[in-house]
Amino acid sequence: MISPTVYILASKPHGTLYIGSTSNLTQRVWQHKRDLVDSFCTKYGVHSLVYFEQCDDMYAAICRERQLKRWNRAWKIQLIESENPIWEDLYFSIL
Repeated sequence: MISPTVYILASKPHGTLYIGSTSNLTQRVWQHKRDLVDSFCTKYGVHSLVYFEQCDDMYAAICRERQLKRWNRAWKIQLIESENPIWEDLYFSIL
């Protein structure tokens, strides 16, 4: 089942952030956590799912991802903390 999602991963609270979009959030975060793809997340140890939002379709998810990537860091942190103030790893809540 396709479930378009925008997500933010963090290395630690207020640490390095990564923003992405996917049609399968559980699988994609699992790949990030296991460093299955040599990427930014692997290089900087960005593995904790701290924010995600469902979208109507992949086009909307990609547009939202691009929008969030243009935001300044303070806005991204405020978005995360509005939904996840303790920066809990949300991966286990989506299984």
